[in-house]
Amino acid sequence: MAKKERTRFVCSSCGHEEPRWLGRCPDCSEWNTLIETRVPVAQRAGAAPDRSAREAAPAPTALSEITVRSDLRRPFGIDELDRVLGGGVPRGASVLIGGQPGIGKSTLMLQAVGGLKNTSVLYVAGEESKSQIKVRADRLGVSGDAVSITTEVEIEALLDLVRAAKPDVIVVDSIQTLYAAELGAVPGTVNQIKYCAFELIEWARTYDASIFFVAHVTKDGVIAGPKVVEHMVDAVLFFDDSGGELRFLRASKNRFGSTDEIGIFAMDERGLHPITDPSSLFVVVRDGALPPGVVVAPVYEGSRILLVEIQALTVTAKSGLSRVYSDRIDSSRVARVAAVIERHVGVRLSDQDIYVNVAGGMRISEVGIELPLAAALYSARTGLAVPAGTTVVGELSLAGEIRPVTHIRRRAKAAREMGLVRLIGPASDARDRANQRGADGDSDDAAQDPIEMYTTASTIAACIKNVFQLTNEPLRAAAARSDAGHQERKSDERSDRAADGREEENK
Repeated sequence: MAKKERTRFVCSSCGHEEPRWLGRCPDCSEWNTLIETRVPVAQRAGAAPDRSAREAAPAPTALSEITVRSDLRRPFGIDELDRVLGGGVPRGASVLIGGQPGIGKSTLMLQAVGGLKNTSVLYVAGEESKSQIKVRADRLGVSGDAVSITTEVEIEALLDLVRAAKPDVIVVDSIQTLYAAELGAVPGTVNQIKYCAFELIEWARTYDASIFFVAHVTKDGVIAGPKVVEHMVDAVLFFDDSGGELRFLRASKNRFGSTDEIGIFAMDERGLHPITDPSSLFVVVRDGALPPGVVVAPVYEGSRILLVEIQALTVTAKSGLSRVYSDRIDSSRVARVAAVIERHVGVRLSDQDIYVNVAGGMRISEVGIELPLAAALYSARTGLAVPAGTTVVGELSLAGEIRPVTHIRRRAKAAREMGLVRLIGPASDARDRANQRGADGDSDDAAQDPIEMYTTASTIAACIKNVFQLTNEPLRAAAARSDAGHQERKSDERSDRAADGREEENK
C-alpha cells in the first residue's frame, strides 16, 4: 500500500514551518502566509544515508596559502552600477536585485551584461520570450554578441545547461519563476526559491561565475520570498524611483563594498542613463533669495557629495492633533527636529501640520540633514527666506547643540561649484580637517576656503540667526508672533464654541 504523501505548511514571508495550517505565523506574526508544501519522500524511509556514495570533501586550506586573483571584479562599464557594487561584481559572487514592477530591473541587467567584453553570459528569461528580449535589446542598442538567452526554468535542466556552457555571468529574471520538479510546489514558494537559489549559488561559487537574481517585491515594497535568500547572497540591491524618470540604486547588503553608495539613473525609451552630476537635477539655481521653506544642503552619499533642496511647509492643524507628512526624510526625524526648534528657538510648531519634501524625490538618511531641515521649518513657519547663495549642513542634538559632520571641506567645495558662497554649519574636529587636507592634497585650513564658514555657532538658536542674519530681537519677535497667533486662534475657537452653545440654548 502506497504511503500517504506528507505535507507541511511553510511561511512565505520568513520560511517558518508548521505541521498544520495556522492563520498567523508564530515566527514573523504575518497573517495568511502559511502555504501547504509537499515533502519529498525518501526512497528508503528511515534508512541511513549511503556515505560511500558521497564525493570526498576537499581538504581545508590554510588562510596564508589562499591566493586572490588580480582581476577579482568584473566591471560593467556603467559607472553608477559599478559604484554601488564597489567597483564591479566579484567573481563567484551572487547579487539579488529587487524593485517595483516596470522600474527597469530587466533593462538594467540587459544593458549591464550587453556591454561586457570577453565574457560569456547566460540570461535566463523566466517571464519573457526570447523574441521579447531581442526586441528590448534592439531598442536599447545592445548587441550582446556573448549573451545567450534561455527560457528554461526547471532547475535541473537549467543546471545541465549551465554545466555545459560554463558562463562567466548568469542573470536569472526572475528567481520567482524557477522551480524544482521533485519539490512538487508551484514556482515562487519558499522551498522552491530557497532550493533553486542555493543550487545556482553553489555552482557559481565553485566555478568563479557571477550570478544576478532579479526578484519581485511585495505590496510593502520589500523583496518577496524568504528572508534567508537575502542572507545567502553576497549583495542585495534595491531599485527605487522618484515618481518620475529618475531611478535610484542602493545596496542594503554588500559583502564586497559599501552600503552607503547610491547609483542615480535617468530612464527614457532608450533605457537607463547614468547621471554623473546629480546635484544639477536636485537644485534649482535662482537669481534671488530662496522661497520661504526652501534650504539647499550638501549631503554625503557614499563617496560623493550631492546638493539637494529641502522643502518645508507648515499650515495650521485643522484638528487638535498636528501631523507630519514626509516620505523622503523619516517622519520621526522631522518631528524630533520640530520639537528641538520649539524648545530651543521658541517658534511654536506643535499646532502645525508639517509637510517636508526633497526635490527630485531622493530619500535621505544622513545626519547632516537635520540642521538644514531645522532651517527650512523655521523659514516656513516665520516666512523668512534663506538669503541667496546660502547652504546649511549639520547634525542637531536634543539639547539644541550642533554636532560636527564629516567631510566639511568636500561639502564646501561642492557648494562652491554650484555657485553657493556661504556655508552655515558646525566646526569639524581637528582630525576631520587633517584627513580632508590629506585627501584633497591641500594644506590650507578649512576657514581659508572661499566659502564663509560659521564654525563658532554651536547651538540651534545661533545657527538660525546666522542663516537668516538675524539679531536677538527679530528671533524673539518671530517666536512671539508665532505664540500670539496661536493664542489668538485658541481664543477665536473658544468664542466660536461659546456662540454655538448660546444658539443651541436659544433653540
